[in-house]
Amino acid sequence: MAKQRRRPVRRRDRKGAQTSSRRKPCPYCRDKVDQVDYKNISMLRRFISERGKIRSRRITGACRRHQSQVARAVKRARELALLPYVSEGAGGAERGGRDRDRDRDR
Repeated sequence: MAKQRRRPVRRRDRKGAQTSSRRKPCPYCRDKVDQVDYKNISMLRRFISERGKIRSRRITGACRRHQSQVARAVKRARELALLPYVSEGAGGAERGGRDRDRDRDR
């Protein structure tokens, strides 16, 4: 008797998933904003993680056009020191990462 293969479970077929299939509306399209402004720091902070990384479209809900404008605006704001490149407590030592500076101690 041949072994039956199990069909892989698709993401939408999982049990207990209470998510809707509708995407979040883009915050810039919803407010009818044409260009993302790099000086609007409060809006740009919503698109940056706690560690300082730019969040993806899947997380933020931004459309393709505005997500690329957000990335460009965040990079400009970082260059002008309006936004930090990394957060204040983003050290690797407390996270248990590799000790890259171990040769300096010796």
